[in-house]
Amino acid sequence: MSQFFPSIGSVVEKTKNVPDESAEAAQDDDERPLQEIESLCMNCEQQGVTRMLLTSIPYFREVIIMSFRCEHCGFENNEIQSAGQIRPEGTVYTARVISKADLNRQLVKAATTTVIIPEFELTIPPARGQLTTVEGLLRDIIEDLSFHQPLRRAQDVTAYAKIQEIIDGLTEIVSEKDDETRAGDDDEKLPRSITVKLDDPAGNSFIEFVGSMADPKWNLRTYHRTKQQNIDLGLIAPDEADEAAETVPTEGARVLQPFQKEGEDDDAPMNENEEIFVFPGNCSSCGHNLNTMMKKVNIPYFKDILIMSTNCDRCGYRDNEVKAGSAISEKGKRITLKVEDKDDLSRDILKSETCGMSIPEIDLVLQAGTLGGRFTTLEGILDQVYEELSEKVFAGDSTLHDADDKKNFEAFLKNLKEIKSVDRPFTLILDDPLANSYLQNIYAPDPDPNMTTETYERSWEQNEDLGLNDMKVEGYENDSAGEALKEEENAPAT
Repeated sequence: MSQFFPSIGSVVEKTKNVPDESAEAAQDDDERPLQEIESLCMNCEQQGVTRMLLTSIPYFREVIIMSFRCEHCGFENNEIQSAGQIRPEGTVYTARVISKADLNRQLVKAATTTVIIPEFELTIPPARGQLTTVEGLLRDIIEDLSFHQPLRRAQDVTAYAKIQEIIDGLTEIVSEKDDETRAGDDDEKLPRSITVKLDDPAGNSFIEFVGSMADPKWNLRTYHRTKQQNIDLGLIAPDEADEAAETVPTEGARVLQPFQKEGEDDDAPMNENEEIFVFPGNCSSCGHNLNTMMKKVNIPYFKDILIMSTNCDRCGYRDNEVKAGSAISEKGKRITLKVEDKDDLSRDILKSETCGMSIPEIDLVLQAGTLGGRFTTLEGILDQVYEELSEKVFAGDSTLHDADDKKNFEAFLKNLKEIKSVDRPFTLILDDPLANSYLQNIYAPDPDPNMTTETYERSWEQNEDLGLNDMKVEGYENDSAGEALKEEENAPAT
C-alpha cells in the first residue's frame, strides 16, 4: 500500500530533486509523483489539466489530492477525497484557536463534514473536500460569506448586519497573521479566541495536533452514526415504513400506554422492559413541539434505570437524563477501578446525579451533580469532563484572571488528555451515597481484579443534603388523618 500512497514528506523530497519541466518530462510515467489527466473545463469548455496525488497524512489515513487548472481561462479548483474505507464511527475534531500558531494547524475537511464555530453561532454545511489550514479555512469562509453581501444589504438589512459581524470578527483574526511587524511571534495571542469543530459522520476529516495527542487545545471524539446519517452516506437504503413514520407530525404523536407497544391491542402480552413511553411537550430552546422518550432498562448485576431522551428536529437541541428506577438504597456505595489499558475505556458506566467522581493521579474531583446523570462508557465520561473543563480556560472564563492560573489549567488539561488515552495508569473513584451508580465488571459474575466495591453508612449530613432526614415512609397515614381532623376542628362554623 505504501508504494501507492507515499507520505507527503517523501513526495516533497522527490519533487525537490526535479530541476525543471524538461527533466520532469524525461521521467517515466510510473516515477512521477503526480498523475496528469486532461479534463474538460466547466467554465470555458476548453481542455484543462487535472493533477492527482496519492499520498498519506501522518496519524490519519490515505487521501487523493486533486487540482484542476485551465490555461485558457485561468479557472482553478482543488479537492481532496478519502482513499480508504468509511470508518465505523463518526468523528468530531475540536481545535481551540488562541494564538497565531494555531492558525497554521493543517486540516482535512471531507465532503461530508460540517464546520462549526460556536463563538459566532456559525455552521457551515457539508461542501467539497479540502486540504488546507485553519487560516485557509477561515479565509474561505470570509470569501464565501462576502460574495452576496451587496445583494443582502439591499434586500435584507438584518441578515446583512449579522453576517457582516461574522465577517469582521473572522477578518480581525486572520489579519493578525498578515501583520509583518509581528510575523515572527507565533505564540502571540489573537484578538479573540475561537473554537473550530469538524463534525464528520464518515470519519474522513482531521485536524493536526501539536506534539502529541495530549495537546490540550486539541480533542477527538467519536460517536455512533444515526440511521439517517447512514442513509445520507449511502450505507443503507431508506426504509419506506420508517420514512412514513417520520412524516407524522409531532402534534399527532400518541402517548403509548404503560407496558403497551405501538400497534398492539390492549390485551396483547406485555414486557415492561421493552416498551417506550412517549410524552409530547415543547422544546425549551425554540418552543417547537417534540416528543420525550422514556425507557426502562435493566442493567445486569445492578438494577433498573430510566433513560429519558429529548431531541428537537427543528433546532437540534438534545437532552438526556438517567434516573434510578428502584427504591432508595439503605447504604452508599464507593467503586474504585484501576485503569491500566485502553480496553478499560469501553466499560459501561452509569453516573447518577448524586455521584461524585475523582481521579487522584491528576487531582480531578467532580462534586455530586456535575454533568448530571449519564449512562455512557468510561471514555465517553472522560470526553465530557474534558469538553466541560476546556470551555473554562479556552473560552475566556472570568475566574481565570491570572496567567499562571491559565498555565496551570492547561497543564491539568494535558494530564487529562494523557489519562483519556491511557498513556499512564490511573484510578477512577465513584462515590454515590444513594448507590445508584454503576461501573461494568467485565469479568461478571466473577470478581474483577482491578475493581473494588464497598458499601458504607451515610452520614447525617449526606442524608440532610439528600432530603432523607425529613422523609417519612411509614406511619404517614396517621399524620395525614390527624392533620385533616385538626383542620376540621379549626374550620369556622356555618
